[in-house]
Amino acid sequence: MSLRARLLVGLVALLGVGLLVADVATYVSLDSFLLDRIKQQLTASKPMAMDALFGLRGPRHPPGPAPSGITYAALYSLDGTLINEQQFGLGSSARPVLPKRLPNAGPDVPTIETVGGTGGVSQFRVLIESEDSAGGEFVVMATPLTEVQSTLYQLLILEVAISLAVLLAVAALAWWIVKISLRPLERMGGTAAAIAAGDLGRRVEPATSRTEIGRLGLALNGMLSQIESAFAERTESERRLRRFLAAASHELRTPLTSIRGYAELLRRGADQKPADAALARRRIEEESMRMGALVDDMLLLARLDEGRPLERAPVDLTAIARDACLDAGAVAPNRKITLNADHVVVVTGDEMRLRQVVGNLVRNALVHTPSGTPIEVGVARRNGSAVLTVADHGAGLTSDDATRVFDAFYRADPGRSRDRGGSGLGLSIVAAVVASHGGGVQAEQTDGGGATFRVELPLASPN
Repeated sequence: MSLRARLLVGLVALLGVGLLVADVATYVSLDSFLLDRIKQQLTASKPMAMDALFGLRGPRHPPGPAPSGITYAALYSLDGTLINEQQFGLGSSARPVLPKRLPNAGPDVPTIETVGGTGGVSQFRVLIESEDSAGGEFVVMATPLTEVQSTLYQLLILEVAISLAVLLAVAALAWWIVKISLRPLERMGGTAAAIAAGDLGRRVEPATSRTEIGRLGLALNGMLSQIESAFAERTESERRLRRFLAAASHELRTPLTSIRGYAELLRRGADQKPADAALARRRIEEESMRMGALVDDMLLLARLDEGRPLERAPVDLTAIARDACLDAGAVAPNRKITLNADHVVVVTGDEMRLRQVVGNLVRNALVHTPSGTPIEVGVARRNGSAVLTVADHGAGLTSDDATRVFDAFYRADPGRSRDRGGSGLGLSIVAAVVASHGGGVQAEQTDGGGATFRVELPLASPN
């Protein structure tokens, strides 16, 4: 059963039960009220009935108006013998059918009950009282319940008709209200079908905090945004993975091709030419070392992407930068390499990986700038972070290069020699290591020309 049908059936059933209870209570209350009024009428008519029974108004059919509310009165002895009776209403043959043995009734506690009748009257209401003034006889007064039964019957017909009309009207109104109320859910269903078909940018309506369905729409839209972000992230991750695999295959193919070529040279008799054999062995060793370094870099990137924990210890970033400048000066003594650093800048992290970050940035500046181009390294504290900058004054980076330079195997100059330019993983490792330390790295233009790489890391918390 649909939600709309369940709501409609539940509402109509609840209303039906309420109407039934109200109708029964009304019927019982009116019945009790009418019977109580008849009792009052019978009690009020006793003096006139006694006058008629004792002959004060004639033997059997007294002239004049009948006592109000009764049509029959009788006087019985203590042993149940009928002494006298009177019927009020000329020509009336209806009379109550009294029990053979009258019930005990005292003057303070009269007995009143409903009995059968004759002469076209189905039931009478009978009041039985003892009358000590007459020697202890019983006085019986009765009135037909025809009007009461007719009134109750009319009430029953009216209640049934009104209840059915109310149920039908409420059912129609409830169906319309439920239909209008559930229309937003139907729209949500259509939107969900479109989203399931692949349109992840769709959002459900209504989405407002004023109604329950609107709050549901807000929750669904929040969930859909998370799902869309997750799908977009997965798609981007798959794209990066495919590009990484293609680039890795391309990078590994070069040393493998060289190794295969020199191995073929040895197989064809290079051992008979010592110079060729030495060259082949040296090149095989160099390409093997290069391929090993490439594989090590890829394994490091994979570990960082998996979120494997790094060592956490206080590290002086100034000391690492100073060592990197000394190493670069030893490799390129003709370069002007300057360090502008605060005395001590301490961060929390893995010292070996942070040395790799600074070393890769300085090495990148050495490799990708002309000989003699100065390099400037800076370490400072700014706004609660440690800031490391490596600036050169070379050709610089285009805006596209600045956004893609940290991608694996990306080279700003596609024609650059791999032997000189490296594998293209140095800056990718820098970005991954910095991110694993909770920091960030970006590339920007150097004032006056060149490229500046800026790394920000959280400062170590003071003890």
